[in-house]
Amino acid sequence: MLRVAEIKVPIDKDEVYLKMEIIKKLKIKENDLISYRIFKKSIDARKKDKIQFVYTVDAEVKNYNKILEKTKDPHIMPTPKLTYQMIETGTKKMTNPPIVVGTGPAGLFAGLILARMGYCPILLERGKSVEERSKDVDLFWRKGVLNPESNVQFGEGGAGTFSDGKLTTQIKDLRCKKVLEELVEAGAPEEIIYYSKPHVGTDHLRRVVKNIRETIIALGGQVKFESKVTDIIVENGKVTGVQVNKQGIIPTETVVLAVGHSARDTFEMLHEKEVGIQQKAFSIGVRIEHPQGMVNKSQYGTAAENPALGAADYKLSYHAKNGRSAYTFCMCPGGQVVAAASEEGRVVTNGMSYYARNLENANSALLVGVTPEDFNSDHPLAGVYFQQKWEEEAFKAGGSNYYAPVQLVKDFLKDIPSTQLGIVKPSYTPGVHLTDLRNCLPNYVTDTMKEAIVALDGKLKGFAMEDAVMTGVETRSSSPIRIIRNESLESNIQGLYPSGEGAGYAGGIISAAVDGIKVAEAIAKNFSPIKKN
Repeated sequence: MLRVAEIKVPIDKDEVYLKMEIIKKLKIKENDLISYRIFKKSIDARKKDKIQFVYTVDAEVKNYNKILEKTKDPHIMPTPKLTYQMIETGTKKMTNPPIVVGTGPAGLFAGLILARMGYCPILLERGKSVEERSKDVDLFWRKGVLNPESNVQFGEGGAGTFSDGKLTTQIKDLRCKKVLEELVEAGAPEEIIYYSKPHVGTDHLRRVVKNIRETIIALGGQVKFESKVTDIIVENGKVTGVQVNKQGIIPTETVVLAVGHSARDTFEMLHEKEVGIQQKAFSIGVRIEHPQGMVNKSQYGTAAENPALGAADYKLSYHAKNGRSAYTFCMCPGGQVVAAASEEGRVVTNGMSYYARNLENANSALLVGVTPEDFNSDHPLAGVYFQQKWEEEAFKAGGSNYYAPVQLVKDFLKDIPSTQLGIVKPSYTPGVHLTDLRNCLPNYVTDTMKEAIVALDGKLKGFAMEDAVMTGVETRSSSPIRIIRNESLESNIQGLYPSGEGAGYAGGIISAAVDGIKVAEAIAKNFSPIKKN
């Protein structure tokens, strides 16, 4: 097939127009185009009066070699082979099935690949199944009743289950396409394969996660909920088993540690076991909410209401005079700010969108980078304690009842507490408390955000809107630690494989899933499957 890039289609045209543009670009007759499939679709909104879709397609044609020889267009080339191939397995006998700790993207995909290759993995999740977990999350959002083991952070699917379900990533890895294909097979919309900014939405993602679990079980794996790993059993520097709640010890020589970025008690246990851990930079800040209509108009101009474009998003950054950087992160078009606490007496926020992205507000994290120098300690878990400190301050600033502290942009810029909401209604539940966000964030963070908000208004008109709502605090942008691993992806304890975002090797659904696949491959290189496929 031929890959044909940079095909531009006006937003009011259909796929018949696209087909004719493919034919025109290849300089062939209509009956010479046998078929085509979309490889990538994006929006070019640089000119507000001429917004276009930009396609890359793979076209099956007659006279393939002749076309390739004649063309001088750099946007026409042979379609590269991007099919994921399972690796050759090792020969060492596996005495016990591998244990996968955690069922976020890294754990699910490590488990899925191991199951597909015949290793019959056992997945252990401290939280509940996605169906039961959703009930606990809903209760917290409605009434402020927190279950520390079943919430936005803990449970089947990990923290990403209650998010926008973004599937963008900066990494270039063949495994990314494998992840997308597996998600589609599990029920995600097929368009995620080719959209330049794909998302699943929390509603679809919950169903997808359940289907992946059922696939793992059908392939010979096990998935156990409310099964918290409280200890790693180590003998002579090697893993020999895991302690699960009060259920006892499960013997194994292989553990995939995919616990996510909020498993702080697990981090403490690993530190006590002398697993190599180091501090890592991350970011903290707030969620900022604007009317989605304002974002649409700023990004799309007069085409803002065109349904073909959907809800607009943005990605912004600014380098402040104090040397720190502020940036928007995990922007949720047509979404809501959610309560994401996992520990009593602490407030954490995150953002979430449904697939339709049709709610009134847009929200995004507005974050400022922090480094180990800010933690004032050499302790490997100092970043964790730093997060906890500001989450506790946010809990107090919100009224000590899981309400979130909020402040309007106009008041934040003037350093005065907010006393009344404007036209933007905060979406965070169970509720909000108007206050001064300087009470629950370091001064260098609030100073950086103040400077950034004014500057970013020049990039996205309306970003500094007076009535925009800032909700604190967001502290879980990424893991505050990295669990050190070697070239074989093992920690300093043989058989213990740290993986995903919590271990410090990923930053989002796709990159975490890819890292889970890498770890599964590392295990498969050493051991022979337990059963033949």
